[in-house]
Amino acid sequence: MASNTKSALKPPSISPPANYGPFGKIEPNSTKYFAACMLGGVVACGPTHTLVTPLDLVKTRRQVSPGIYKSNLQGWSQIWKAEGLRGVFFGWSPTFVGYSFQGLGKYGFYEIFKHQYGDNMFPNMNRTVVFLAASASAEFIADMLLCPWEAIKVRMQTTLPPYAQNLREGWSKVVAKEGVSGLYKGIVPLWGRQIPYTMCKFATFEETVSVIYKQLGKPKEEYGKVAQTGVSFLGGYIAGIACAIVSHPADVMVSKLNSDRKPGESSGKAMTRIYGNIGFTGLWNGLPVRIAMIGTLTAFQWLIYDSFKVYLGLPTTGGH
Repeated sequence: MASNTKSALKPPSISPPANYGPFGKIEPNSTKYFAACMLGGVVACGPTHTLVTPLDLVKTRRQVSPGIYKSNLQGWSQIWKAEGLRGVFFGWSPTFVGYSFQGLGKYGFYEIFKHQYGDNMFPNMNRTVVFLAASASAEFIADMLLCPWEAIKVRMQTTLPPYAQNLREGWSKVVAKEGVSGLYKGIVPLWGRQIPYTMCKFATFEETVSVIYKQLGKPKEEYGKVAQTGVSFLGGYIAGIACAIVSHPADVMVSKLNSDRKPGESSGKAMTRIYGNIGFTGLWNGLPVRIAMIGTLTAFQWLIYDSFKVYLGLPTTGGH
């Protein structure tokens, strides 16, 4: 009898609503929401780009010097024998810092611009146009955050012997020789590479996720979080393949500009000279490995980003 009385007096446990996370409820399109998306971008982009440094290292060197390695495997084998694990991951520090900043701008500002363009400024605008405009605007900002670190990374990875052995040395050498402007000399071709890439990445992802849910036959909300993040992974992989192809010529040109631009040479003149040397075919050097790299990278970025949002009690991206 006592135990029944005690049980009756005990208040029932109340589970937090589904949209609550470890930091409480985050209202959609609030300042807290956008800050969470920025942090999610850091978590998604910094570590993933760092993990594929070996792919990026060999790809970038082959873009700049096509005859340096006969194949990617031969490149990794040669680097491993000479320098070990450190050599294979050479350039990881500017990669980690740069792409963490880029992820903050890319994902966080995408959510901001998508809300501003689609909900406030142009509520009747076609959603695909909103996705394209929001991602282009976000990437414009994200590239300004990325550019200094990308410049150092490319110089470190494409010069033999290396331009610098670490991020600090690379930063000091560029600033001492060329000033801060030297860190931004690749910003125009970086925009040329990354803005179309990101427009393709985000718009393709959003549209692919919508198509997947239509094919599955039920609204997104009727699936569990594991299934939703699985859709994010698949949509991310398809988007990654598409944007790797779209942005590859500009990716080659950025690598060449950072390693082969003459002092005082304008961007336009440098690109004309470089194109004259490598031709149209040269713009596609390293495409297969970039498809593998970017497809996998983009898939895991969307998986991590949306898993982070789910952890915070937020809905996954797309499918609405």
